[in-house]
Order: sequence, then C-alpha cells, then structure tokens
Amino acid sequence: MVNDRDIWIQAIDTTLLEWYQGDCVLGEHWFIYRFNPQRPLTSDSADVAKEETDLAESEVKGFAIVTQTCDIVRSCNERPFVEIVPLVEVDEQQLHDVQRSRRPQYAYIPGVAGLNLVADLDRIMTVEKAVVAEWERKPGCLSDDEIRALGQALTRKRARFAFPDDFTDFARKLQNRLRDKHDKATDEGEALRALREIRVRAEPSWNSSEIRLIFWFIRDEDQNQFKGVGWDQFLNQWLQLIPESGRYKNVEGSVVALEGMTAKEYVESDPLDLDHLSS
Repeated sequence: MVNDRDIWIQAIDTTLLEWYQGDCVLGEHWFIYRFNPQRPLTSDSADVAKEETDLAESEVKGFAIVTQTCDIVRSCNERPFVEIVPLVEVDEQQLHDVQRSRRPQYAYIPGVAGLNLVADLDRIMTVEKAVVAEWERKPGCLSDDEIRALGQALTRKRARFAFPDDFTDFARKLQNRLRDKHDKATDEGEALRALREIRVRAEPSWNSSEIRLIFWFIRDEDQNQFKGVGWDQFLNQWLQLIPESGRYKNVEGSVVALEGMTAKEYVESDPLDLDHLSS
C-alpha cells in the first residue's frame, strides 16, 4: 500500500531529476553557520553573539548546488542531502579572474555570470533535497565545456598544490608584478588578463637540491600576438623577475597555447593563482 511518505518521496525524486551540479536558486536566501559566541569572527555572528545561540545567518543572493549530478538524482530515500554554496556579487574584473581560474575561492557559474554572481566555495551548507524541490531552478551550466570547467574549479579548490616556502620567496617579485599590473589599463595588464592560466613545472622534482623551473604562460590558440606585440617581449619582462637563485638553478619560460603543450607537460605542472602561491 502506498502511503503519504512514498508519494512525496516520489514527487521530490521526480523534481530533482531536472537538477544538475551548478544549478542555482536566486532571491533572498540565508546561509547558516555555527560560530563561537565568545569569539565571533564575522559581523553577522557578532550581531547575535549575545542571544545565547551559536548559529548565525548571512543573507545571500542565492545558492549554487555543488553536489555531483549523479548524487542529486539518486532517490532522497538513499541520499537525502545536497551541498550548496552561496552566490556572491563581484565586479567585472573579479568575474573575469574567476572565469580564468585565478581566484580558487570562487567558481564561475555561466548561468548567473550576467548578474556578476559567482559561487563562494569557502562556505558550504547541507540541505535536504525536499528544500531544493521547492526552489525555482536557474540552470547553471549549458554545455559540456561549462560543466567540465565547473568540475575543475571544484576540484582545484580542494586539491591545490602547496608550493615550497622557498619557491614562494623566489617567485615573490613575479607574483607582485602579476598582482600590480593585472588590473591596470596598460598593455601588460591587458596581456595578463588575456592569459588562460600560468603553470610551472619543477624538474626533476620540488624536493630536489637543484631544480630546473619551466613556466608556461598559456594563451588562447588564436592569439599569436597581443595588440601587435610579440608575446616574447612580455615573457622577457616576466622572466627577468625570476633569475636563478638558491635551488632554482635554471629558469625557463614560454608563452604557448594549450595545443603547444603535451598532456604530460600539463599534468606534471601546477597552476599559479592570484590568491596565493603557497599555504
């Protein structure tokens, strides 16, 4: 005999079949988190610290689902929960950085990018699927490439490589240059914004006493030049900021398209980002 629970379980499961990883809900929503009332670290937690509670709420512009699609569509009898992260508003330049995977704290969601919204991966909340079933779905990703890029952003957040401390010191001038020039209305700033990503490889390994470093500044395939200026001119400026020093006996660099790298070179290198070089 079918009971009421079976009926609404079936209804929830049917609704969730339409949801995918990256899908969003917009509007007035609240992110809930636990805090220490004696040491509140945010303005929202400080506001309620004297109310004899250790739960705070922050108003957000919406949520994005980060649970894998295969788990979203499984019956809520077996998998009742999904993970969601808040949507936050950023400016145009920050949105561009997130899209280019330069801000690992955030993930680019194409379906809400027109509103300058990105997913804040530093905050995550669990809700039951019955909550999601009541939401109005806003598609997040519309193509395989977009789905794949989101998956890579979620993976990168949890699996970033921590560069050795001496590399952080070694690359500090380059890092500062990238930060200082990246947002400037100069040819170099625009060139930096045009790069897909920057990767570095250590040979034979990061633990070796003597290391050869190879930097790859990865451009779009059709961008052989930037505003008529050869990429080698920018490359020379950047490499001058990282001369041989300490364990790093040989430093090389190239501006290449993805097609110019082998799969081995790509997977054995690590991406640099603008958030930090090491933990």
